[in-house]
Amino acid sequence: MLAINFAFAIVNLLLKKSIDDGLNHLVIVTYRQMVATMLLLPIAFFWERKSRAEITAHIVCYLFFSALIGVTLAQFLFLLGLQYTSATFSCAFLNMVPVFTFVLALPFGLEKLNLKSIGGCAKLLGTMICVVGALVLTFYRGMQLTHLHAQQATEDHASMKHTPEKTKNWAAGSVLLATGSLSWSSWFLLQARIGKMYPFQYSSSAIVSFFGAIQSAILTLLIERRISMWILKGKLEIIAVVYAGMVGSGLCYVGMSWCVKQKGPVFTSAFTPFTQIFVAFFDVFVLHEPVHLGRF
Repeated sequence: MLAINFAFAIVNLLLKKSIDDGLNHLVIVTYRQMVATMLLLPIAFFWERKSRAEITAHIVCYLFFSALIGVTLAQFLFLLGLQYTSATFSCAFLNMVPVFTFVLALPFGLEKLNLKSIGGCAKLLGTMICVVGALVLTFYRGMQLTHLHAQQATEDHASMKHTPEKTKNWAAGSVLLATGSLSWSSWFLLQARIGKMYPFQYSSSAIVSFFGAIQSAILTLLIERRISMWILKGKLEIIAVVYAGMVGSGLCYVGMSWCVKQKGPVFTSAFTPFTQIFVAFFDVFVLHEPVHLGRF
C-alpha cells in the first residue's frame, strides 16, 4: 500500500500540472480509464483465463456501480476540487477516507469498535485526529513552513492574497474533495463485497475501467462538447494521462482490490494519508513550491 500511495502522489502532481495548463478534468478521467482498460484487458485474459469463473448479471451490476462510485464520481469530484485548490491540500482530504470507510463499515459489520480495548480506543483516536486535521486544513490560514528566496517569497505573498474569489474557490474545492473522499470510501466497501463474489482482481479491474471510461465519456459529452478539449497538447499531458491510466487506474486499482480482499476495506484505506506526505515531499524538493500550515 505504501508503493500504491507513492504512485498516487505522482499521479496527483502530474494531473494538477496538466489541469493548470488547461486540460479538462473530465477528459483526464476518460482517457485515464481507456488506458487502464487497454492495459488490464490482455493481462486479465491471459493471466486468469483458466481460473476465471463465469460472470453473472448480478456481478456485472456490482462492477458497474463500482465504476460509477469509485472511478467516475470519485475522480471527477477529486480532480474538480484539485482544480480549485492545490495538490498538497487535495491530498490532505484523503485523510478523511479512513474515517468515512470506518464509519460506513460499522453498520455493515465489516468493522467492529470496542472502546474497552486498546485497539478500539486507538481507532477512535485516529478517527478524531483525521477529522481535526481536515478541519484545520479547510478553515485555518496558516503560515508558510518552507523557506523561499526573498524575491520569490514577495511574489508568492502578493499572488496569495486572500481575495473573496479565492476563498470562495477554496471553500468549493473543499466541499468537492470531501464528497469525492466519501465516494472513494464507499468504493472500498463495495470492493470488499466484489472481492468475495468475484475474486479475480485483473478481470474485475479491467471491467471496472471499461465501465468507467464509458461513464466518463458520456458525462464529458453531456457537460462539454468542444472537440478541441480532447486534444492533448504537449508531452506533459500525454505522460500524465498514460501514467495515470497505466499506474494510477491500472496497477494501483488491482493492488488495492487485492489488499481489500486480504485485509479488508478499513486497513487498506488507512494508508491513504501517506499520499499527502509524498505529495508534500515532491512539492518542496522537486517542484520547489511553498508548503503552508493550513490551506494557504
